[in-house]
Parts: sequence; structure tokens; C-alpha cells
Amino acid sequence: MKKICVVTSTRAEYGLLKPIILKLQSKKNFDVRVAVTGAHLSPEFGLTYREIVKDGIEINKKIEMLMSADTPAAISKSMGLGLIGFADYFLESRPEGVLLLGDRYEMLAVACAAMNEGIPIIHLHGGETTEGAVDDAIRHAITKMSYLHMASTETYRRRIIQMGEAPDRVFCVGAMGVENAMHTTLLKKSDLEKVLQMDLDVPYAVVTFHPVTLEKDSAKIQTGELLEALDAFPDWKFIVTKANADKDGRIINRMLDSYASNHKNIKVFDSLGMTRFLSAVKYSRMVIGNSSSGLIEAPSFHVPTINIGDRQKGRIRADSVIDCLPEKKDILRAMKRAEDTGFRKGLVNMDNPYGNGETSDKIIKILDARLLGAEVNLKKRFYDMG
Repeated sequence: MKKICVVTSTRAEYGLLKPIILKLQSKKNFDVRVAVTGAHLSPEFGLTYREIVKDGIEINKKIEMLMSADTPAAISKSMGLGLIGFADYFLESRPEGVLLLGDRYEMLAVACAAMNEGIPIIHLHGGETTEGAVDDAIRHAITKMSYLHMASTETYRRRIIQMGEAPDRVFCVGAMGVENAMHTTLLKKSDLEKVLQMDLDVPYAVVTFHPVTLEKDSAKIQTGELLEALDAFPDWKFIVTKANADKDGRIINRMLDSYASNHKNIKVFDSLGMTRFLSAVKYSRMVIGNSSSGLIEAPSFHVPTINIGDRQKGRIRADSVIDCLPEKKDILRAMKRAEDTGFRKGLVNMDNPYGNGETSDKIIKILDARLLGAEVNLKKRFYDMG
């Protein structure tokens, strides 16, 4: 039996990892330990670890690391706390594999601790590019520390190999977000209205806006432009999820709360959880913001995405994604296009470039072969593509 540690630090990340955790737990050959950190443990971000408990998943360890500020220095200190906490945890628990998703600074700290302890890292969503965020550099750094790579598209698989990783350890498995969108039992619209305590009797949009961490002091200005664009739709409703625990995320969240206090057609949530979020996207007219969910999950519902600014720049897009500048005028242009009847008809038979919804089964099959059925050798040669 192999002991696998799955680490999660945010609401969105947990939603993606949940099916993998549940399926691994059902396998006799794996002993799954879930470690929770970051925003999950913060009252300010909704204490979202409670969603994990509610799903019946046992939390093996809670590791505090999030500082009460989102300045660059505070984030560096949070990473330091995370590195110390996970160094102790890995020394104590001795997992034989650590499963990490994505590109956040919390995961970089975890990866460093696992690397130093000689624990194989299984990395999801490597090879992608998000040119507007520091996540881009973090993602590539984790790739170079990882033993097995689970890419979401063939393009990203090739890019990981281009970074020197051996092809026999790099796999194209699709995106967990697509699997969730295709296979999660979603709420009926009437039930969604009840749990959100909102009447969704008019067109509505789902909004998530995060700071663009490689831009200096842009969060306040860009959020203001977005909110001014929403002002042009007084007859619509807006379901808004708050920004994550990135640099300047608290600036955005304060502005959202202030706006909602003066506008009856908007409701702001710390977290919706996967089922409520995907249900909200399914019935919406469009998704607005700069979250990866607009590029990965929303296309599975054939719902248009207004992708604002550079945070997701470089990521592969479906035909449903409309890029725009972080300016009121251009956001309104994009929203108008998303409402165009011809544009919407063109999305009916659209394919999602992030896979067919069988990602977790592919990952577990690979883990069966590469962690259970083969010797793990952490000595890596740099693979030259020639």
C-alpha cells in the first residue's frame, strides 16, 4: 500500500481535487492523507475546510501558513511558514507521493518541502502559461521539482517535455474542471435560487475577478472598471465569488463588498463550493472575470466567457472565450458580443479543448502503474528534444 498525500489550500483547488481524492480512497492499494492549508483555514476566506469535512473526507493535517495581509512580504512569510509546517509534517507522516495541483505560492512551499524530503511529486496542470500572474513562474518551478506530470492538453504535455522532463513521465489527461462540469450532479435552477437566496428570474452572470499579480497597483483600477461595466446592466443580476489570497486580493474583496452594499442586483460570496458554482455557471448568460474556470469549466456548458485582462494570457481557449481589456468600454463590447444570437448559436456544438471528462480515472491508472508497479527513481536526466 502506498501512502499518498493530497494537499489543498483553496476552495477552487479542492473542487478540482475532490473526485481524485474520493476515487483514490476507494482503492485498496492507496492510503490517502489529505493535508489542508492556506485560505481553507482562514475565517476571512470562509473557512472552506468545512466543505471538505462536509463531503465526508477526513483531514489528516491542518497546517496554518496564511498571514493576515497580502503584500509581497506577507506572501513570502506565508511561504516560509508553509515550508516549515510541511517539512515537519512530511518528516512525521512519510508519504510515498505528494499530489499537487497548479501554480499557487502555497504549493511551491509544499513542493520544496517534498523535494527536500525525497518524496515524489505528482503535478497536475503543468506546462500551462498565464503571463499576467506570478503563478506562471511558480507552475514551471513545480514542474522541475516533480516526478510525474499530468498535463491538461497535448500542447501542455509537449511543453513540459520541452522543459527537459522525460516523455515517459509526462501524460495528457485533460482537466479535472471538465470532469466536474460533465459528471457532477448539479442543482435545479429552483434549488439553486433557494441555496443562494436569490431570485434568478432575470438574466444573470457569474463574476470572479482576481488580482493580476505581475502588474503593479492595478487591482483597484481594474476592479473599478469592471464594476462600472456592471452598472450598465441594472436589470441583470450578478453572482460574485471573492478573489483568492493573492497579493492585493483583499483590495478587490473590499470593493466588491462595498459595491454589493449599494446594489440590490449583486450578491457576493466567500465561496460557493463546486456544486453551487458549477450550477450557477450552467444557467448563467455569461461568466465574467479572469479566473481559469472561465476558460476550463464554462466552455463545457457552452456559456460565453468574458476574459478580462492578462491574468490568463497564454492559456488555450475555447471559441466561447471573448478576451477584452480591463476597461469599462471594452468589457461592455465583449458582453455585447456574448449576447449576440449568432455568436451564441456558434457555441452549441463547440468542443472543450481540455478533455472529455475522464481525467481522474486516467490519473489513477497512471499512479497504479508508476507508483505501485514500477521502481521510483528520483534521479532525473534532462531530456533534450534534439
